[in-house]
Parts: sequence; structure tokens; C-alpha cells
Amino acid sequence: MRESRNRFAKVGMGLVLAFVTCMAMSAQDVTTNAMPGTDFSKYHTYKWVTIEGAKYPNQIIDAQIKDAVDSQLATKGLTKTTDDKADLYIGYQTSLAQQEQWNAYGMGGGYRWGGGMATATSSTINIGTLVLDMYDPATKQLVWTGRATKTIDGGGNQQKKQKNLDNAMKKLLKNFPPKQ
Repeated sequence: MRESRNRFAKVGMGLVLAFVTCMAMSAQDVTTNAMPGTDFSKYHTYKWVTIEGAKYPNQIIDAQIKDAVDSQLATKGLTKTTDDKADLYIGYQTSLAQQEQWNAYGMGGGYRWGGGMATATSSTINIGTLVLDMYDPATKQLVWTGRATKTIDGGGNQQKKQKNLDNAMKKLLKNFPPKQ
């Protein structure tokens, strides 16, 4: 009887640890939406624009974001321009929020039930969200929008931040242009 309780306690603790680890290691979340009926085949050029009232990161991160988006749009056949007669206007905004993260650690106990030790600590992590919008300048309408969370990290090393951003933009623009 004690042995089965001990196994139950170990299995329970293992499941809790697995759940917490999965939550802490969760990948970037992306969502997209497009204006129904939009003919995306007519878009060949784009221009970066500033969204009024939007929050922007520093100049270094701004350049990294634009480079990551530019490289993905180039693979889709779009060309960046500074001409006001671009087929698409593209803008972005960011949000850096904070989230509570729980870290649990445990170790199995002896043969008696409840003999193990476990501890849980919390820490605050920054979750960077980037929203990318595409507008048709002729109709002055939003035609595509995408959101990538857990994308922008204020800390960490430079290469890891750039790789994270590149992966997020690849994932965000994977199905662009949308199939109608």
C-alpha cells in the first residue's frame, strides 16, 4: 500500500514538473487575419510607415524587426521601396508585457508517502508582442494583420534575440499571402 502511494506521489510530482516545464518553454504564438476578398496578387511593392500612437522599441531593435520582415517578404516576391506609390503600406507596433513564471523543482522521497521534497518559485518574464499591419493605400484599408507573441526580448544575448525575431517573422508570414 505504501509503495503504491509513493509511486502515485512520484508520478504526480513528475506530471506537475512536466507541465510547468512545458509552460515555461512554450513557443511563440502567432495569429493572422486578412480582409476577405482581397486580391493579394496585385501587391508587388511595399513601404514602411509609422503607425500613429504606436509604441516602438529603440533604433537597434527597430532595424532588426524591419530586417526580419524584409527578408521574409522578399521570399514572397515583394520589393521594399520608399516611393509613396507603393502597393502596400506596412507598419508595426510592439508591446512589452510582464508575465509570472513558475519554476518547480522536486526530488523523490523515501519509502514513506509524502517523503519527497518540492519547491516552487516564481519569477517575472517579459513577453514581447509584435503586431504587423498591411494597408492598401488606394483604399486606405487594413488588408492583413498578424500578431506574434514571445518575440521581443529585452535581455539575453544579441544573436539569440535576432534568431528569435527571425523565427517569429518566418512563422508569422508563413502563410502570407493568404489563400482566398
